[in-house]
Amino acid sequence: MSGRARLALCAWAATLMASCALLPLVSPATWILQAALMLAVQTGVGAATRRVPLARPLTVAAQALVTLMLLTLTFARQQALIGLVPGPEAFRHFSDLLRQGGDDIARYAIPAPLESDGIRLMLLGGVLIIGLAVDTLAVTFRSAAPAGLPLLALYSVAAGLSDGGADWLWFLVAAAGYLMLLLAEGRERLSQWGRIFGGAARSPGAERGAVAPVRTGRRIGFVALGVALVVPLALPAMNGGLLDTAGTGVGSGTGGGGTISAVNPLVSLRDSLNVDEDRQVMTLKTNSNDISNLYMRIVSLDDFDGSTWRPSKRHVTGVPDSFPAPSGLAPDVKRAEIETRVSAADWYAQDWLPMPYPPSDVDVSGKWRYEPVGMTLVGDHGETTRGKTYTVKSLDVQPTAEQLADAPEPPASIKRDYTKLPDSVPSVVARTARKVTEGATSHYEQAVKLQDYFAVNGGFQYSTQVQVGNGPQAIAKFLKDKEGFCVHFSFAMATMARSLGIPARVAVGFAPGTPQADSTVSVGLKDAHAWPELYFEGVGWTRFEPTPNRGVAPSYTQTDTPGTSLPDVQRPSQSAGSSASSAPSASTSCSALDKKLEACAGAVPPDAAKPQDGGPPWYKLAGWSLLGLLVIAVPLLPMLWRLRRRSVRLTSAQHSASGPALAHESRRARRQDAGARDDVDVTVLPVEAEARFAAQVAAGHVLAVWRELTDTAWDYGIVPDDALTPRKAAARIVRLGQLDPATAESVHRVASAVEVVLFAPEPQVRPGLADDVRRLRVALRSRVGWTTRVRAVVAPRSAIRAVWEATDRWAAVRARLTDRWSALATLVRRPSGQESGG
Repeated sequence: MSGRARLALCAWAATLMASCALLPLVSPATWILQAALMLAVQTGVGAATRRVPLARPLTVAAQALVTLMLLTLTFARQQALIGLVPGPEAFRHFSDLLRQGGDDIARYAIPAPLESDGIRLMLLGGVLIIGLAVDTLAVTFRSAAPAGLPLLALYSVAAGLSDGGADWLWFLVAAAGYLMLLLAEGRERLSQWGRIFGGAARSPGAERGAVAPVRTGRRIGFVALGVALVVPLALPAMNGGLLDTAGTGVGSGTGGGGTISAVNPLVSLRDSLNVDEDRQVMTLKTNSNDISNLYMRIVSLDDFDGSTWRPSKRHVTGVPDSFPAPSGLAPDVKRAEIETRVSAADWYAQDWLPMPYPPSDVDVSGKWRYEPVGMTLVGDHGETTRGKTYTVKSLDVQPTAEQLADAPEPPASIKRDYTKLPDSVPSVVARTARKVTEGATSHYEQAVKLQDYFAVNGGFQYSTQVQVGNGPQAIAKFLKDKEGFCVHFSFAMATMARSLGIPARVAVGFAPGTPQADSTVSVGLKDAHAWPELYFEGVGWTRFEPTPNRGVAPSYTQTDTPGTSLPDVQRPSQSAGSSASSAPSASTSCSALDKKLEACAGAVPPDAAKPQDGGPPWYKLAGWSLLGLLVIAVPLLPMLWRLRRRSVRLTSAQHSASGPALAHESRRARRQDAGARDDVDVTVLPVEAEARFAAQVAAGHVLAVWRELTDTAWDYGIVPDDALTPRKAAARIVRLGQLDPATAESVHRVASAVEVVLFAPEPQVRPGLADDVRRLRVALRSRVGWTTRVRAVVAPRSAIRAVWEATDRWAAVRARLTDRWSALATLVRRPSGQESGG
C-alpha cells in the first residue's frame, strides 16, 4: 500500500472514530454503518482522483459532488433527476428536512429516534462534511495536523450534547484516531528520505543510537493522550460552560433555574388521527360528572413566525408544592376543583405531562420541571410519561357569556406578547377576520363569530388528508380551500384573533376521550387535538373549539349573541368507534411540505403510531448508489486510465533526469531485485552493479516516454507501427501529423534518446523529454477537428493497451496455475517407492 493510500485510509478511520462520540445521542446506532459506507465511497473517490491525477481543487470538488449525490439518493431521490442528480426541489426538501431535524433535536430526549429523517440527515451529512474536510487537509493537501480541527468540532458537538457518562471513552477513541492519522503522515513523510532515520540494526557491542523519530512520535502521542485523560480528573469541576445546559431534558437539572427551549410537540398529530387502530394513550379516572371539558392539555404554542406556531423559550423552575392561581382569573368567576388520576400507556413516551387546564396540584414521580407561564410540566433529563400514573387537581372554570363580554382590556404586557403578528402574514387573514366579525361589539363576540365561521357557517370541512400549502401563504390557502383538520383550524383562528387585537395562543393535547363501563375514560391516538386559547381579563386563558366534528363547544359560547348560529348542543369528540369524518390513511408518512407546515404535527411521539415507511433499507440505497457511480464511472475508465498512465510516464521521466533521483531509483530497483522490503537494509553492491541498475532505470524511463509519444500520436489517429525503428517511426509521425519543425525536432530528440539507451555502452537520461511529448500533444491537438479532440480525451484509442495488459496478466496467471496443477498431479500419481531422494 502506498503512503498516500495509507493516509487516506487513516483519515477515513479517524473521522469514523470521532463520529463514535455521536453514538449515545441516537438510537439505534446502526447509522454508523451507513456513515462508514458513504464515507468509504467519498474516500475512494478522492483516492481515485488523486491517482489520475487531478488538480487539488478538482479533487475536492469531485468528492463534494459525489457526497451530494449520495445524500440525494438517500434522502431526496424522489425530488431528484433519476434519483441521483439534485435540483431546486431536492434542495428545498433538504431545507425542510434540516428544519424538521432541528425541531426533533429540540423535542426528543437522548437518545433520539433514528426514524427521524431530519436527524439522520444531520448525522450523515455532518459526518460526511467532516470527513471531506479531514481528507482534504490530511491527504489532498498533505497536512494532517490541521485536520484535527474538524475532528475536534465533531467530537465537541457530541460531547456537549451527551450526558457525560462515557465522555472519556469517546475522547479516547477520537484521540486515538487523530494520533493514528498523525503517525501515518509522519511515516509517509519519513519514507521520502529513504533510510536516513530508519534506525538500522546495531551490533551487540555498539553504543545505543538515537531512537527513531516515528517511535518517539508514538511515545509523545501516548503520553499526551494520557495527560489529557488524567489531568481533568485532578481539576475542580466547572459548570456554566457553553455546552453545560445542552444535555438531555431541560434546565440545569438541579435547583430552581434553567430555561426550556422552543420545543415543538407537533410531530405526528395527523398520523395519530389517521392510524388504522386507535391505540389507547392513557386512562383517566375523574370525580367530575361532566367529562366534556376534560381536555388533556400538553403545551401551549405562543410564538408565531408567520408559518407555524411554537412554544416560546421559557424559564422553568422546580415543581411548586401548590400551584398559583391562573393568570387573569378573578375571584367572582365560578369554578370547581376536580381530581383526575391518569395512567399513561407503557409505550407512550411524551416529554410534556398531559394535564387538564388550569392545574392546581400535581402528584407525579420522577424528575419534572414547571413552566409557570403555560402552567405545564416537562420532563427533566430524559424523564417521560412512559408508564406513569399520576394525579392532577385542576379547576373547572365556568365563566358566563356576560363576564366574557364585559371583560376589560388585557394588561399591556399580555397584549404586547400575544397579539404580535409578523409582516409576512397575508393581508387576507386580517381582512377576513374583520369581515367575519362585522357588527360585533366586544372581543368576546368577535371570538364567538370566528368560532362559528370555522365550525358552523363558513363552509369548512374536516379532513386529515388535505395538503394546505407552505410558508406564510398557508393560512391564506386554508381560508380559500376551506378544508383541513384541527391544526389548521386552531392556527387560523388564533392568527385571526390576534389580528383583531385579542391575545391568542394554541394549545396541544387530547380532546375528551370515550367513557368506559368501569367509569374510566379511555383517551386514544385519534383524540389527539389542537385548539385555540384566547385571553379575557378576569377569566384568563379561555378555550374555543373551531374544528368541526371535533372536541366539545364550550358552554359559554352557546349563547344568543347576535350573528351566531351555533346550536345549543355539544359536539362529542370522535372516538375509535364513531364514524369518522375522514377515513384513515393507508400511510402514516408525512411529506416534507407537511412537516414545514406543521400539518403532520401531533401531541404524541412518532412511536405512538404504526411504524413509518422509511423507504428502502440503507444497504439497498448503498447498492443503488454504488451502481449509479459505476454507471457514471465505467464510461470514463478509458479516459481515467489514460490520464493516469500519461502522468506516471512523464512525471517519472522528469524526476529521474537528475542524478540524485536516478540514484534513488536505482537503489529502489536494487532493493526490489534483491527481494527485500523497503524498511530492511540490504548489502551495498559493487559499483558495477550500481551502474547496471542505473542503466536499467534510465532505459525504463526513456522507453516509457517513447511509448507515451507513440500513444499520443495514436490517440490523434496515427496508428503505431512496431516494425519500424525509433528513427523511422519518428519520421512517420512527423509526416502524418504534418508537424512544424520545432515539434518535429522534439519527436526526433525522443527517438534519439531511445536509441542511446538501447545501444550506447553508458546510457544516460536526457532532460526535457517529457516537455517534448507535451509539445507533440499540443501540436496534434491544434491540427484536428473537435470530434477527434474529444475522442482523444474521452475515448483514447491507446486505452486498448489496458485490455491487452489485463489479457497478458490473466494468461500469465493461468500458466502459473496450470504449471502448479501439473506438478501437483505428477506428485500425486508418483508411486511411493519412487520418491526422490530414495
